[in-house]
Amino acid sequence: MKYGFGVDVGGTTVKLGLFDEGGSLLDKREIPTHTENGGERILPDIAAALDVILHEYGIAKADVIGIGIGVPGPVSDEGVVNRCVNLNWGVFNLHEALGALTGLRVKAGNDANCAALGEAWKGGGAGSRSSLFVTLGTGVGGGVILNGKILGGAHGVGGEIGHITVSAPDKHPCTCGKRGCVEQYASATGIVRVTKERLAACDAPSVLREKAETLTCKDVFDAAKAGDALAVETLEQVFDYLGEALASACCVCDPERIILGGGVTKAGEYLLHGAARHFEAHMFHACKGTEFSLATLGNDAGMYGAYRQLA
Repeated sequence: MKYGFGVDVGGTTVKLGLFDEGGSLLDKREIPTHTENGGERILPDIAAALDVILHEYGIAKADVIGIGIGVPGPVSDEGVVNRCVNLNWGVFNLHEALGALTGLRVKAGNDANCAALGEAWKGGGAGSRSSLFVTLGTGVGGGVILNGKILGGAHGVGGEIGHITVSAPDKHPCTCGKRGCVEQYASATGIVRVTKERLAACDAPSVLREKAETLTCKDVFDAAKAGDALAVETLEQVFDYLGEALASACCVCDPERIILGGGVTKAGEYLLHGAARHFEAHMFHACKGTEFSLATLGNDAGMYGAYRQLA
């Protein structure tokens, strides 16, 4: 039996998964991410934690096919990390650095792309050869899987769907420096902003007025599900911007399936159906039949995808 590791490096914790060669997750654990002093402890801490796991399971390094690792930043095919701001990392070859510490083969990728690969392999996209994974959380991210492989792109930013611009008349400024990015409308923070602006612009009755100071994305979805007209209208506009961005992305990568993940997807079928409906209104006709599903792996998606990179 052969084994491998899937490692998902976040700004707060590092998730470590031990997999067998068939892709079953045998063990998972977390260690703190020590980002001080340029993040110099992160890789030694990972190497030490993996050694502990191997010792506990009695696995020899000769039986380990390698370490797949996802990090929050651009990574080239050769393993060169081009700054991970959340980790205080600069530019270096991650394959070489972690390989030297462990004596194992290393394959690195961007964390969002790893999550996309994990969902395509064992999650909401299982059974599909191509998929577009979209994370709707504080921001909007994603990843493209074509023929079972990550589409990273020449600069490691393939799948950055959050920065597709949409036809929103206000062209709200984005943190990336552009204006009108879909992230400013369909993320959790974007939905709250759009809702507050609609509340301020009209005097229509809404239960959301009672929560104006503490409004959350969940509040907006709960109100819409309960039939609050202003909440319903606001989310219809959000869904339209999201559908427009998804339609634009699909003209480039033409996936079999769009997988929605991230915290906003706690809204469930209401979000899924709304996004799919507006996607159909904007899509190029040949994209008809693109399927929609919700992500299923949660916080484990990055580990699954990181390991899958070794295939």
